[in-house]
Amino acid sequence: MLLTVENLRVRYGNIKALHGVDFHIDEGEIVTIIGANGAGKSTTLRAVSRMVPVESDTRMTYAGEDLLRYPPERVVSQLGVSHVPEGRRLFGNLTVMENLKLACFSRKDKERIEQDLEKVLDIFPRLRERESQKAGPLSGGEQQMLAIGRAFMCGRRLMLLDEPSMGLAPLLMLNVFEALRDINAQEGTAILLVEQNAHLALQFAQRGYVLETGNLVLEGSSEDLLSNSEVKKAYLGG
Repeated sequence: MLLTVENLRVRYGNIKALHGVDFHIDEGEIVTIIGANGAGKSTTLRAVSRMVPVESDTRMTYAGEDLLRYPPERVVSQLGVSHVPEGRRLFGNLTVMENLKLACFSRKDKERIEQDLEKVLDIFPRLRERESQKAGPLSGGEQQMLAIGRAFMCGRRLMLLDEPSMGLAPLLMLNVFEALRDINAQEGTAILLVEQNAHLALQFAQRGYVLETGNLVLEGSSEDLLSNSEVKKAYLGG
């Protein structure tokens, strides 16, 4: 297994956000976490990328390493884990190309960096058209492409994606997910996806977990979850 998380517990002050969540991801696998707003989905991603502290009885193992020994910057630079947060968080005053190159700050392999830049621009042709434009005025779909491209440049053994479909028109949303599928297929990148659009997420992923108010309540193959009556009623409108 690439990532194993056991008894994940996170609290914000007196508020318990996660109550002992267990999940795993294999090499090259696409896994989704679905759930209502406030279920703890984004907190789960932030815990894996070490952006929020976890309680002492939490265990997280990544590629045989104790993930809890790594600060956030080393999770990216040494372990190849990248995080595309909700809201994208781009540098709006920098160009598309500057955003992509800034993601490589810890990399020394200059030749591979150039190859990876070309891959990103091949995967997202629209970014190639806009590589000298500033990120701030880009459309929502273009910004999401850039956020994913930036993650590709800084670490792509495991990519964490928080609500990539948010605010996107249907066609752009499908384009983004097709690009993610290409990255997974071509690079072997494992993907952990948090997504409000449960139907889209389960069609995209191989397996899924259902999170409710900080507790894991269901897990299984995407096919099983799509046909589960409880999931249909709560998340698929049926």
